[in-house]
Formats: sequence, structure tokens, C-alpha cells
Amino acid sequence: MVIPIRDINQTRRTPIVTWAIIGANMLIFMGSLSLDKEAAEAIVMRFGVIPDVIVHGNWAAPRVDGGALGSWVTPYTSMFLHGGLLHLASNMLFLHVFGDNVEDVLGRARYVLFYVLCGLGAALGHVLVDPNSMVPMIGASGAISGVLAGYLTLFPHARVVTLIPIFIFVHFMEVPAAIFIVLWFVLQLVLGYMSLDMISEGGVAWFAHIGGFLAGLLCIRLLYRRPKGRRRALFR
Repeated sequence: MVIPIRDINQTRRTPIVTWAIIGANMLIFMGSLSLDKEAAEAIVMRFGVIPDVIVHGNWAAPRVDGGALGSWVTPYTSMFLHGGLLHLASNMLFLHVFGDNVEDVLGRARYVLFYVLCGLGAALGHVLVDPNSMVPMIGASGAISGVLAGYLTLFPHARVVTLIPIFIFVHFMEVPAAIFIVLWFVLQLVLGYMSLDMISEGGVAWFAHIGGFLAGLLCIRLLYRRPKGRRRALFR
């Protein structure tokens, strides 16, 4: 496992949206710590993405009565729920490293739209792979996968300082963003394929990562506007 520490890629403006998303995720997680186990599970079941409810649920009945009405909000709310501190920390680290530059290029309003669309693409990917699953999907990793796709498209030659653990030793190395992100995506594909037989049992939603990444590749091309007189990696 390799861990991104920071990128060597300056921004022109303060990444307010990225910081706000990180802050919102942290506040919601800290708030969940005050809940007992039963209440925390109820929150996840209500606001996580449950494929079977979305695909086969009764949209004439509300969620409190076992129906699907109200489930339309779960692809949005699930992006702000996490199953543990490590889950939260890893997602926020990736967003911190890669999100600021994508926000810098897109601008704040389009970056918000981009992030949400990537999250919706992640939910769609997860639902399509196992529409009968009753296991709720939560986490920001699908949307952040789209951010990685945007970063790859815009800054393939940027350098990423990466921590590489080797047994009990750690090694820091600068690698091109294209190599880091492409290898990361290939790993998602491999792990997603290996998990197909166990997908209904829960675990990491690999196909949400894949769906979010593919959504990011599409949406960055739809939302990016090249500044006049400037060339970006997207057009090279």
C-alpha cells in the first residue's frame, strides 16, 4: 500500500470548498461518536445507499415504513458518513492532496458540481453491480475517486510525494501523478473483480470507486474551461 503525503503542485487560490468538505465530514463523524451502536446503525441504514431499496423498493411508501420514498437523498448523504476513523482519515488525506488543485482549476461552483456528480457516479456504479444488495454503502471515497480522475486529466506530470512502507521501514518517493493514480485505479479494478463473489457480504465498495473515477473522467471534460492564452495538460 502506498500513501500520498502531498503533491508538488501550487495553487493560485485558497481551496475553501475542499476544506469545507473535509470539515463537514470530520464534524459529522465526531457527532456520530456520541451515538450508541443501535442509533449509529439506524443512521447508516437510513442515509446510506442500499441498492435493493433504490431498485426494488416501494416508492409510494416512506423509508420509515420500509419503503423507498426518501432514498433519493442517500447518494448525497452517504458521501458524508464513514465507518471508522481509518476510513475517514484515508479519504480526507486523498481529498486534501488532490482536491485543492482540481478546485483551483474548475473554480468553486463547478468544483462543487463536479464533486457531487462524481459521488452520484460512484453510487450508480455500486448499485449496477449488485442491485439486490441490502448492505448500505457509505463514504466519500467514490466522489474522491472522481477527484483523482480530474487530477490525472489536468496534471498528469505533477509530482506526488508518496510514502511506501517496506516491512518495518518507510520510504518517501516522488512519483508522477499519472503513475500513482493509474496504478491506484488498476488496483481498484483488480480488487473489484476479486470481490465479485463476495459483494453482497459488504466490505469495501470497489465498484463505487470505479464508478466515481469514470464519472470524474467524463465530468472534468464537461466542466473544465481552458483559460484564454493558457494550455493545460488536458489539451496537450
